Amino acid sequence: MTEERKRPRPDDYFADWKQREALAESMIPVVGQLSRERNVKSYIYGRSLVNQSVLDIMKSHRWVRQMEDNELSEFETTPVLNAVSSLDLGPCHLDIGRLAVAYFDKGAGAGLSIEQYVSQELDYLIGSTHKPVDAPVDVVLYGFGRIGRLMARILIAKTDGGDSLRLRAVVVRRGNAEDDLLKRASLLRRDSVHGVFQGTIRVDEERQSFVANGNEVKVIYADAPEDIDYTAYGIDRCIVVDNTGAWRDREGLSRHLKAKGVAKVILTAPGKGDIKNIVAGINDQDIQQNDQILSAASCTTNAIVPVLKAADDEYGIVAGHVETVHAYTNDQNLIDNYHKAERRGRSAPLNMVLTETGAAKAVAKVLPNLEGKLTGNAIRVPTPNVSMAILNLTLVKPTTRDLLNEFMRETALHSNMKKQIDYSNSPEVVSSDFVGSRSACVFDAKATIVNGNQAVLYLWYDNEYGYSCQVYRVLERMAGIRYQTYPANGVFPT
Repeated sequence: MTEERKRPRPDDYFADWKQREALAESMIPVVGQLSRERNVKSYIYGRSLVNQSVLDIMKSHRWVRQMEDNELSEFETTPVLNAVSSLDLGPCHLDIGRLAVAYFDKGAGAGLSIEQYVSQELDYLIGSTHKPVDAPVDVVLYGFGRIGRLMARILIAKTDGGDSLRLRAVVVRRGNAEDDLLKRASLLRRDSVHGVFQGTIRVDEERQSFVANGNEVKVIYADAPEDIDYTAYGIDRCIVVDNTGAWRDREGLSRHLKAKGVAKVILTAPGKGDIKNIVAGINDQDIQQNDQILSAASCTTNAIVPVLKAADDEYGIVAGHVETVHAYTNDQNLIDNYHKAERRGRSAPLNMVLTETGAAKAVAKVLPNLEGKLTGNAIRVPTPNVSMAILNLTLVKPTTRDLLNEFMRETALHSNMKKQIDYSNSPEVVSSDFVGSRSACVFDAKATIVNGNQAVLYLWYDNEYGYSCQVYRVLERMAGIRYQTYPANGVFPT
């Protein structure tokens, strides 16, 4: 952003706020109409504007300061959005924030009006008949625990016109309670960590389903995946997202493919054997059309791989150690009790628990050139969500703290990994500030330590929601969904 574009300090902050608030409010119906009717999704520097409140939209504008060291105002984005809405665009993902910045940095100086510049920049999207996918793709969630319910929230929030991914069913084992369906829906409606569901949920016990924001989702009770006939529920060629972790090898996961109506399977845990472990934004280009079973790796692998790739590409990695400070999970006990694993039987809310992580070894499945270069360990701590990975790296090329931080800021802002790596330069952030983060990780620039070719990097990650967003990105890729974007090399799948 240019210095000339910096807005002068307003004489009356309150009056300025009310004007910007009104503009943000006017953006909501335009963003909604573009999304629902034309499948055009709007963003501000990668942050979605779809289904956002006035204050959320204003916060997205303010957030740009951290990325561009300059303001982005609703006074600038609103006319750009209105110009976009007047064009006959095909389905696409548009970063309105970047388009506005480009206009005021380039177009205005060239004497172009906003309408002229927007039309010129989006010429390749005008009249486009490109569809992100030929027909809607059915999705089934096998298991409805922490990841399953968050995946449901994401899928429902992104249904829009219903022409891409559609959540059709969840599969669970029948509980003992007579009101099992009501209890399942209630867990989706209210979450102690992630808050209430954004929308409405009703239960239709007669049809054994719940309806969330108009999406009817069948609840199927089953003890074995191969026993289900999905076609009996009007579901065909679906992708099953197995978030139970009960089967992690090809033989076990192939049981899903024996069910009528299943085309493909994604595992939300590290896959074993020859199963491809995919981290969205890093090696998702390895997904082939004929792949029937894939793994979305683990939350920690997703968190560390993007930064490891960036650091290795820029500086080279000789060796490193990954220490994960991880929120406790449902696998641990609330109070001391028997557990087959070492130490995990001790009370999770009362202890730091030293345990193992396979994330360091799993990196090699995604980044083969790092095989044998990393070690890893984990400490489970008494917090329910948001974890931290500490990367202690020996680099080939020496650097400085400022140079490394600036490189990571540029990577988070401009690279193809901008949806995987977020960037924080705040001296006050703590773990709870990252609940709901959509990124695979957030690079904490204030914590970086560099001494020549030794670097210690700190990465926050929402091990529940951020990971679920990564799973969704893999799901889109496996379904063959491809959006045209602005910028043309942009990546805005969530």
